[in-house]
Amino acid sequence: MPSNFSKKADDLPQLAFELHWIGRGIFGFRGCGVGEDFCQIPLQNGQVAGANEVDFHLCNTNIGRDYDADIVADIAMAEDGAPCPQFDGHLQAKRGVEVGNIFKLGTRYTDALGASFLNQDGKPQPIIMGSYGIGVGRLLACVAEEYHDDDGLIWPVTVAPYPIHLVVLPSKDGEAEAAGDELYQALCEAGLEPLYDDRDERAGVKFNDADLIGLPLRITVSSRSLQNGGFEFKRRDKDARWIVPESEGMIVIKGEMMKLHQEIQSRFNS
Repeated sequence: MPSNFSKKADDLPQLAFELHWIGRGIFGFRGCGVGEDFCQIPLQNGQVAGANEVDFHLCNTNIGRDYDADIVADIAMAEDGAPCPQFDGHLQAKRGVEVGNIFKLGTRYTDALGASFLNQDGKPQPIIMGSYGIGVGRLLACVAEEYHDDDGLIWPVTVAPYPIHLVVLPSKDGEAEAAGDELYQALCEAGLEPLYDDRDERAGVKFNDADLIGLPLRITVSSRSLQNGGFEFKRRDKDARWIVPESEGMIVIKGEMMKLHQEIQSRFNS
């Protein structure tokens, strides 16, 4: 076995070599207790390798004498645009979000707990454990990443915390508040409980907050909307606004909800 060790890189001999890494990049000697499955493959003899100990290296290692390689391969770091070695085309590197994960826990916990099963020979064996999970917070981050604009979120109707943002603007005679309360009750009875904004705030503040929260459909009840014939409707993902008569409000709302769901479904089917 080589016996040249150093804690300083400057003490290492200046050798011309090319190294290829396998697995974790840990140099291993087959059956020598330094490593087993992962090894570093030099293209020539007399190489420097890790010693599986912090700040130490092994010098003058030779394949065949000091270890046998499990795999000899030409390996390079994959980069955006790299050609595929098996098919036509090139690698496209994109940013992603870790939504879920899987961990192989082995028998670490089952050994401690004494959890076992009987194999085909009737002998007890420790259960091999695994765990998986999907993070709700990460899912919300994915929604925010995919569905937003400069003003805030744009919730898909299928995952929105509320389907409708009901905004009532303060009126002098209380007519808007009364109409808003009535619409709120009708929505709740129809299973479409809205986020009800009846704060004593200016219209601009309420509209900005509605855009920031980003619920699929905003319905505004105000003295002006009632004078214009009913309720003002606006989808969060569109700029258009339109007035719906009070008598037709619930019919139009249900139609808009159906349309929003169909748009989501068509996106998955395309």
